[in-house]
Amino acid sequence: MTARMDLWDVAVEQYGYVTTRDAQNLAIASLELTKLAARGALERVSQGVYRFPEWPIGANDHLMEAVLWTRDPHAALSHDTALDVYELCNINPDKTHVTIPRREKKLRRNNVPAALVVHYEDLDGTQIGWWEQIPTVTVATAIDQCIASRVRLDLVLQAIDTARRQGRIDQATAERQRRNARKPRA
Repeated sequence: MTARMDLWDVAVEQYGYVTTRDAQNLAIASLELTKLAARGALERVSQGVYRFPEWPIGANDHLMEAVLWTRDPHAALSHDTALDVYELCNINPDKTHVTIPRREKKLRRNNVPAALVVHYEDLDGTQIGWWEQIPTVTVATAIDQCIASRVRLDLVLQAIDTARRQGRIDQATAERQRRNARKPRA
């Protein structure tokens, strides 16, 4: 098989995107991505992120791109963005929120895209799930993050009520989150 075919198999699971990390995992030199981009077989989207030009453009592509842009295998959509994609409340974030582990903070690049907010938090495996094939924090974690980051109280309470009504969080979690959301903010 060719490098492009191997990369295609990965891209199918990532909205048509591949990264230099994906190439390394397939024992493909990063230089091959550059060559494929020079020939028009890939489009360079950002540093370390490429896209197959024949892959259909979709409404959620920017979300997958945001997660891949971090170049962290533990990155996940989070905070306001997670509430939005889960359709838990009437939130309309103007930026895409992504969380990566704290250990990566020192390694971050300074050129964070204007449409992206990177949060640093050590999440365990039970706090990350999937939404439309994109790593995304769980509903309970997203609500906790939004409480901590002081998202408007009415939106947080709406998210808690919706999540509880849909069975996405249990009663004890909903009660804990309502108490935390209503605590005075310093």
